[in-house]
Amino acid sequence: MNNTVNIYTDGACRGNPGPGGWGAVLKYKDKERELYGAEPNTTNNRMELMAAIKGLEALKKPSKVCITTDSLYLLKGISEWLPDWIRRGWKTAARKPVKNVDLWQRLVAAQQQHSIEWKWIKGHAGHVENERADALANRAIDELLKSAPKQSTTHATGRT
Repeated sequence: MNNTVNIYTDGACRGNPGPGGWGAVLKYKDKERELYGAEPNTTNNRMELMAAIKGLEALKKPSKVCITTDSLYLLKGISEWLPDWIRRGWKTAARKPVKNVDLWQRLVAAQQQHSIEWKWIKGHAGHVENERADALANRAIDELLKSAPKQSTTHATGRT
C-alpha cells in the first residue's frame, strides 16, 4: 500500500491583484480531505503558494508527500530558485527583494519535517484532482465575495 500523502493544489484570482482563492485536495490511502480559503486582495502566485502551504500545514506528523501543482512559479521557485534566494538573503539575481517572501519562508518552514516530491501538471487539462483544487479555489472566492468581501477565509472538509 502506498504510504505517500498526495496533495493536489491550485490557486485562482479574479483580477491580479484581486479577490483570490486557493484549494488543496489531500489523499492518503482511502482518506481524502479538501481545504480551501480566500483573501480579498491578493495575487494568483500568492494563492498558489498558499495552497501548498495549507496542504503541508494540515499534516499532523512527518510524512512522505507528493505535491502536484499546475504552477510553474511554485515548482521552479521551490526546486530551482529557492537555494539562491536564501544564499543571497532573500534577494533575486538582480538584487531585488524576492516577491512573496513571507509565503516562501512559510513554505520552507512547512516542508521541513516532510520528504517531498514536487510534480507539475498542465492546468485545466482534465486532471481530476487539479480540477477539484481549482473548483475549491473558485468556491472560496465565491464564498468570500458573497459573505464578507473584506475578510480572508479558510475551510476544511474530510479527514486525513
